[in-house]
Order: sequence, then C-alpha cells, then structure tokens
Amino acid sequence: MKVSRSRLLLTAGALSVLALSGASSSLRAEDSTQILSIDHYLRVKSTVPAIAGQQAQIYVRERVQAGMALRAKSFTDRVVLFVHGAGTPAEVSFDAPAPGYSWMAYLAAAGYDVFSVDMTGYGRSTRPPQMNDPCNLADDKQAQFIGSLLQAPCKPTYPGAMTTIASDWDEISAAVDYIRTLRRVEKMHMVAWSLGGPRSGGYAAKHPERIGRLVWLAPAYGRTSAVAAPAKVPADGTVFNTQSRAEFIANWDRQVGCPAQYEPAVADAVWSGLLESDPVGATWGPGVRRAPQTTTWGWNNAVVSKMQIPALMVAAAHDKQVDPARVRELYDDYGSSQKVMIDLGCASHAAMWDKVRTSLYRASLEWIEKGTVDGKQNGIIKLGY
Repeated sequence: MKVSRSRLLLTAGALSVLALSGASSSLRAEDSTQILSIDHYLRVKSTVPAIAGQQAQIYVRERVQAGMALRAKSFTDRVVLFVHGAGTPAEVSFDAPAPGYSWMAYLAAAGYDVFSVDMTGYGRSTRPPQMNDPCNLADDKQAQFIGSLLQAPCKPTYPGAMTTIASDWDEISAAVDYIRTLRRVEKMHMVAWSLGGPRSGGYAAKHPERIGRLVWLAPAYGRTSAVAAPAKVPADGTVFNTQSRAEFIANWDRQVGCPAQYEPAVADAVWSGLLESDPVGATWGPGVRRAPQTTTWGWNNAVVSKMQIPALMVAAAHDKQVDPARVRELYDDYGSSQKVMIDLGCASHAAMWDKVRTSLYRASLEWIEKGTVDGKQNGIIKLGY
C-alpha cells in the first residue's frame, strides 16, 4: 500500500530538506502485532565535506501501530527518534529482522510513533562515492580484498575522515524538523547507541527545546574531548571502514560474560540485515558492511554539565567498546538532577540484541513515559544480573 505525502520544504540547521512526494511511503505491516513500517526519504543539501552543497538522501524509518500512522491530530509527547552509532545503520540497530528484537517495534506497540534516522554513509542514506573506492580503506582492510577488488595495495584518493559530528547534527536536525512538521509536535524523545551519544547529545545540547527525554545505550562520552572542530576538516585518517561476518561475530563473542548471552540465530539475522542495508558492500569479498569514519568534537564535560534534559544512561557490564567507566563519568558530569544510570548485567556493547534486551526495552519505556526506572528518577540501578 502506498501513501502519498505532499511536498514540504523545511529548514534544518545548515540543511534544506525536502520530503519527497510519496517519500518512499511504503507501509509494511507485521500481521501479529499490526506494527507498520513506513519509509521516508529526505532530500538535503549536504554539509558532509566530501559532498558539501550537493543533494543527498537521508533515510528515516517509522514504526507505528496500524491506524495511528495517518491520524491528523498531534501525537503530543508520544514521538521517539532513534540515532545509531559508528558502524551499524539505525534500521538494523533498532529494528533487527528477528522476532522480538526490534526496540522500535516494542515502543510502537506501547503506543509511540517511533522513527530512526541513518546518517550519510549508512544504510539507505547517501553513501559518498569515496566509499566505493577500496583504496580509501586502511592497509589492513585493503589486504582483505587483494585479488578480488584490488590487484595490489593502493594509496587513498581522499585525504581523511568521511563525515563530521557537525554534518551528523545537521542531518539529525533535518530529521527532527521533518518529524515535528509531519506529526505536529514541538518535542520528541531521543534514544541513541554508542557514537549516537555525541550525535544525539550534541544536538540536544544545542536544541533542548525540541527534546523531551533522552536514553543513551553505551554512549561514547569523552570527558576531556575537544570542544571545537579541528583546524583541518576533514581530519587526517581513514575515510571509511569495513566489517566482515567473521569480524562481527568475533567482536560480539569477546563481549560475552554470561552463558548463552545471545542467540546465534539472532546474530545471523542481524548480519543478513547489515548486508541488505549495504548492497555494494555485500558484493565485496564474502560480503561486508561499510561505515564512514567521523571526526568528532563538542560533547565533553563543559557541554554535558550544562544539560538539563532528563537522561537515562545504560552501561553494559561486558562492553569492550565503550568502557562502563565512561558511562559512569557521563552520569557524574551530567547537569540534570533527573538522571539514572543502569548497570546492565549479561550485556555486550550491542545489548539491544542480547537476551537481556527485554530489561533494556522495559526500562527505556518507563523512562520515556514517566522519567523513572523502577520508580526512581535519580541514581544507579542494577538490572539483568
């Protein structure tokens, strides 16, 4: 079923965003729960250095109960936006193609209109052409493709990291303004994972009037990180990276601290979703997922100490990517008195795919609805042990 949408011109920070007519407005219903999936594609004027000023496409996915999607009235405070981390697009991170593993569908079933956004270089959003050149990979990654994509190691054709935290903030702003107009709301709640912490947190610090409550899973907080952009942008470094299935599984396995912490069938489903989200990467060697490198700044102690938005932070006990101590630092530094940190047991960096996910999902719902976890609006809580 197709749903037509009128053309709508919005201004979002440094971006001009155009909701395309029929914005991929395809609806897919899950028969058992009647949770629809609606695709939105936003046309923006990019601020990514490699394609600055060019038209780019930003993909936004919506999950919502059947019958709610086309309501004319405001959704008041029942809109949520998910922001992904540094590797996995939002459509796979939060809407995994395995029964019972969609965080987005869980909140949608509770009566929320739930959206996610893919930054440039991820999923169905625009991937700059520099990401199609394996010469722009680090040497160790190039080595995996010698004899298939490459005859010999080669020098990069682009000078540094693909995207910036500022271009991410602009794209989040485009998505937020589009959703605010679409659903006639002033604010929405925001859920983010890993590098999604500085992506969503930096945006929220600049626009607190647009955010209700925040939920951060394993946020990549740097207490003493840079306040301002580096003098040189793009910053020196690798343009983008890849991850093979073997690397994906090995990374998860090194973060297993409990028996049968995750289901192998779910890992298979997630990996299939990653390849589906990257049709080009799926053809490289045995199939890889590609992700841009991002230059970051602007989300440190000086910023978070002034933030007053109620925030839930989740530290995964066996996380080897974002040390739980970093999440504790964020909790200690955060300005609002309405803050809770969950110490989540039997959890990896990808806790939303571990078996303990139900504790995470329930806690996020209570926080979004009431600003509490287990009835508390402040403090450190253990779950999943």
